[in-house]
Amino acid sequence: MTDKISAYSTAEPIAPIKGSNSNGVVADKAQGEAQAAGLPKPKTGDTVTLTHSARSLQKIEEAVAKAPVVNASKVAAVKQAINSGTYQINPGQVADKLLQFERGLK
Repeated sequence: MTDKISAYSTAEPIAPIKGSNSNGVVADKAQGEAQAAGLPKPKTGDTVTLTHSARSLQKIEEAVAKAPVVNASKVAAVKQAINSGTYQINPGQVADKLLQFERGLK
């Protein structure tokens, strides 16, 4: 069974024919006609407009990227507590955090 494809003209190829010297670039017919008529060349290229929320997300990402990975003041306080022998470990809290982490992996 064959289906006829309508509204397709073989006079205007969609892509360059192999072996042609067109370097793989196909010009828009309307653009070529506009240049031939002496009209200014239309702007080409894509443009992107970001929404307010997208711009806000970009600013947040930049701020997070600039923030230090480690809280230096907290590390210094823990080091001082360990060195002075006052650091207290709560085994129940450690176990709860381990279980919470393990459940998050599933």
